Amino acid sequence: MSFRRSFALAGLIAAGAAQAAEPTAHVVGDAKAGESKAAACGACHGPDGNSPTNQYPKIAGQQADYIARQLSLFKSSARANPIMLGFVANLTEQDMHDLGAYFATKQAVAGNGDNQLKARGETLWRSGDTKLGVPACMSCHGPDGRGNPGAGYPQLAGQHTDYVAAKLKEWNAGTTWGTDDRSKIMPDIAKRLSNQDMVSVASYAEGLHTAKPAVAEAKK
Repeated sequence: MSFRRSFALAGLIAAGAAQAAEPTAHVVGDAKAGESKAAACGACHGPDGNSPTNQYPKIAGQQADYIARQLSLFKSSARANPIMLGFVANLTEQDMHDLGAYFATKQAVAGNGDNQLKARGETLWRSGDTKLGVPACMSCHGPDGRGNPGAGYPQLAGQHTDYVAAKLKEWNAGTTWGTDDRSKIMPDIAKRLSNQDMVSVASYAEGLHTAKPAVAEAKK
């Protein structure tokens, strides 16, 4: 697939993703209710969603619907993770959206990217690589890394470098999360990246800072 075609595919899916069928999209989350359900999440992700270890992702400030969708993918085993499967087994759709709403109100702690990797990471993030057929990361995740809530693309700003790099390597190896068109974008892109490129762009994403949760801005 050419760079132009790959980029066009990402754009088309971004435009139509808001209309894509999601099993939990009709459920409205309650942040207050989510707070009372989030105790079990804190062991790995931190009490406020800022995971203290790069083994687990930061979910503070992440989009509520994105969190709910990932929980539903874990529950259906479309996204394979034995640890998460145990936690989500008894969650209802309402629970998933309540948890998403709660963590969306939290602020992600800024991370620190590696300056030695910044140049290549910034190029991939802001311009992509036409020779590799890789579109700019910001075309879906935004110039500041806060993602695109309407299209369902997650916030990556401040996320642990090792975690993002690990997911890119999984996609590079052919792992997918679900069967819809959106789930096929990252595996196609990641397989074009070298291990060094994956670490570089992941490091750059970690160094992007967010001032406040997107949900807070939406309420202004």
